This record gives sequence, structure tokens and C-alpha cells, in this order.
Amino acid sequence: MTGIFKPALAVFAMALTLAGCAKDRSVGLASSVEVASLAELPAPSKSQIYTVGAQEQLEINVADAERLSGTYLTDAEGYIAFPLVGDLFVSGKTPNQVARMIADRLRGEYIVNPQVRVRPTNMTVPSISVGGEVTQPGTYPAGTSRTLLRAVNNAGGLDDYAKKDDVLVMRTVADQKYIGVYNIEAIQRGNYDDPMLYPGDIVMVGDSPGRRNLENILQFIPLLSTSAILIDRTFN
Repeated sequence: MTGIFKPALAVFAMALTLAGCAKDRSVGLASSVEVASLAELPAPSKSQIYTVGAQEQLEINVADAERLSGTYLTDAEGYIAFPLVGDLFVSGKTPNQVARMIADRLRGEYIVNPQVRVRPTNMTVPSISVGGEVTQPGTYPAGTSRTLLRAVNNAGGLDDYAKKDDVLVMRTVADQKYIGVYNIEAIQRGNYDDPMLYPGDIVMVGDSPGRRNLENILQFIPLLSTSAILIDRTFN
């Protein structure tokens, strides 16, 4: 069972009724929350792909041309000064586009077939945050956490007190925050598709206080049984 919510503020609440369940699973209610008429979380726009900005360091490598290779800093207007070819406007372009631009300027007059590689030195690895009732909460590379099950497995799996029908995925698309509520046990059984995750997503696995309380009681059963036996012997 999944549900999608669209909160207007960071503090949110939600109401969700599971199909096939008689009891109400209302988690909360706030005037700032609306239940969206969506079957799944919207995917981020492809325009969110990384591009070079101003005052940014680029590591540029030109094969077989050590004098051209090195670290370059874009200026406040987004230009770099590259040897032989002069100033290049690179702001707003992807690293691959910058590499092609440099290769085109070098080709023929300076190098027959230039091979150029551009890599931002301060570019962070796209990641997904996994928290709540998992064995190893933390931040994991998005490349190895492409779905909800993969992300939870990377975090060591669910812990003993995880609430399997209360797993949240939080995502921001076009400055709008969305929250998906998933039943991970149903996904594990194949009842529902394993939802895709994207860089920047936050996964939170809920806690099951009822199970925790039950386990706290069960740990005293041997003591209670022994006491019951002793009392029984005394009265007989």
C-alpha cells in the first residue's frame, strides 16, 4: 500500500487508510497538508543534472599533453582561461560539454585528435539518506540505492522494531516537498513494485512501539514462570 502526500511546510502530518484493513491508520492531521491525487512520487526533472558554476575548480586532463592538464578555477562570470585557446565560458555547461568545447578548440591546429576529460574537484557523490528503524542509518551512494528495497538493504535491513507499513520517502521536486508512504513488507512479497529512488531522497522507517513493549514484557516471562511455580508449591 502506498500513499503520496504534499506538505506545504517542513513539519507535516498525514492520514492514510490501508486498503483491506479495518482499523484507521491516522498518523496525524494538519491544515498545511493535502493528500495528493498521485499514484506515485513524481520523478525529479532531468534539468537537475550537474552543471559547472562560477568560482568552481575543474580538474582538466588532456591526454598526452601534461602542460595543458591541471586544475582551473572559473571566475565570477563563469569563464576559465585555458592555454592556447584563451577564455572559455563554461558556466551552465556539463563537464562533458566543457570537455568537448576544449577538444574542439584544440583539434587540428594544436592536437590532431584531443582527448579531454573534465571533472569538478568539489563535486559531491549523489546520495540518499536512510534513517529510522534500520540497522545502519546513514547516507549511501544513489548509484547503489536506486530503489527503496536496495536502499534499506544497503542500510543493513530493517531492525527488530521497524514498522513495515510505515516507511516514508521524502522528495523535493520543483521546490515542492512530497512524501510517499510505503508498506515495505508488501513490496518484499511482490505485491507492489519496488519504487525508484533519486539523489537527495530521504528514507525514514517507522518504529513499532507495540512490538517493543511486547518484547520488554516477554523478557520477564522466565522469572514470572519460576515465581508462579514457587507460589504454587507453597500453597500445595
